Amino acid sequence: MILLYHYFRSSASFRVRIALNYKGLAYQSMPVHLVRDGGEQHRADFRRRNPAQLVPVLEHAGHTISQSLAIIEYLDEIQREPPLLPSEPVARAHVRSLALAIACDIHPLNNLRVLRYLKEPLAVDDAGRDEWARHWIALGFTAIEDTLANAGRSGRCCVGDTPTLADCYLIPQVFNAKRVNCPLEPYPRIVQVFEYCMQLDAFARAAPAAQPDAD
Repeated sequence: MILLYHYFRSSASFRVRIALNYKGLAYQSMPVHLVRDGGEQHRADFRRRNPAQLVPVLEHAGHTISQSLAIIEYLDEIQREPPLLPSEPVARAHVRSLALAIACDIHPLNNLRVLRYLKEPLAVDDAGRDEWARHWIALGFTAIEDTLANAGRSGRCCVGDTPTLADCYLIPQVFNAKRVNCPLEPYPRIVQVFEYCMQLDAFARAAPAAQPDAD
C-alpha cells in the first residue's frame, strides 16, 4: 500500500498525484492541512515522517520518501511503464532541466512558508505578496516558454506528445500562476501544454479541486 501525505493546494503534492495517476498506482490519501490549526505539518507525528515539515511525503514498503522529485523518480523506477523520463540521455537531461527550472527557480520563492515570512515579520500585505509571486513566476515562465518554443523538442507536452516529469512540474505551477492572477498571454506554448494535459485523466484527477480535502 502506498500512502501519500499531501495537501490539496500544494503544487509539490499535485506533481506526485499526477505521477501516481499516470502510472496507474493506487494510493491512500493522507491529507495534511498546511493552514488549519497553525498547520498540521508541524505536529509531532508528521515531523517524525519529515523533519522539514513539508509535503508531500510518500510511504511505501516500509520506507518514507520526501521531496517531490525523489518521490516521482522512485515511482518511475518501481513502475517503469509508462515512463516519465525518456530513455535517451540528452532527452532525459532536457526533461529534468525543465522540471528543475520550476522546482529550483520558481517554486521555492513562492511556497507557503516564504509567503508567510513576507507577511510576518516583514509586514508585506496581500497585494505585495501576490506581486512578489507574479514577478518570480514571470521570470521563470519566460525562460521556459523560450525553451519550449526554440529547443525543438516540445509537442502537445513539454517534450513530445506524451507526459514526462516536466509536465508533472509545469501544470501545478500554472495553477499557482492563475491563483495570483499572473498574466499567461505571453506564454502560449505553456498554455497549450497546460490545456492539453488537463484533458488527460491523470492530470484532471490530481487537480486541487478534485481532492477529498479540498476546501
